Amino acid sequence: MSAAPSPPVRTLTARSAILSVLLGTHPAQAPVGWIVRVGTGLGLQESALRAALTRMVAAGDLERGADATYRLSARLAERQRRQDVAIEQHPGSWAGGWQLAIVMIGAADSTDRAAFRESLRLARFGELREGVWCRPDNIAVDLPETSLRRLSLFTGRPEEPPATLAQRLFQPDRWAERARALLTAFDEADSIAARFEVAAAMVRHLLDDPVLPPELLPDDWPGSEIRARYAGFRTEFYLFAKNLIGEQDLPTG
Repeated sequence: MSAAPSPPVRTLTARSAILSVLLGTHPAQAPVGWIVRVGTGLGLQESALRAALTRMVAAGDLERGADATYRLSARLAERQRRQDVAIEQHPGSWAGGWQLAIVMIGAADSTDRAAFRESLRLARFGELREGVWCRPDNIAVDLPETSLRRLSLFTGRPEEPPATLAQRLFQPDRWAERARALLTAFDEADSIAARFEVAAAMVRHLLDDPVLPPELLPDDWPGSEIRARYAGFRTEFYLFAKNLIGEQDLPTG
């Protein structure tokens, strides 16, 4: 039996800490003092945090207000919206139909093609063949208007067994293995900083959850468990930040 894949946990850096904190904050903004206190509470150096803020503004990741408040750029605010949906999303009812997205207008260049394909992937579509994407019809299509204009959308039913098609398109067994590895890593994390790293990886993994109907999922699907564990960590992190900053200065989680 092959070993379970290692969980994709990234080492905490000043940039990743700032980004993860703001992505989990509503509204997605915070004063510099708040960011520095939380970052140093996670074990990062103040100088590294301030340097990261400067670089992130220069790179277009953050915007700096006149009152020394930092907020997510429009691009990352859209990422926050997708992240919020992924955290809360659950499979809807399914009558056996599939959504098909047929590409009618090709990409202008490789960068455009990559962005277009990423929009379909983030909408939980899998690529059946070049220019043909599909998924079970159990969630609403959430594609940007720029992508919708290039597609023709249909619904249909495959002759191939649905579970076989879902496995080929989305590899849910592999997603479940990685989710269980993250749950184990979270349980073994012995500090708030270590749990923060794993929680950030959980969110990234949830963005790849195909949100398949239960009929097409492997046994013991860990989707609900990983969402519940992340929700518990958000409460823990709120209390951690409240202890550092005080409730009156704390943005909404």
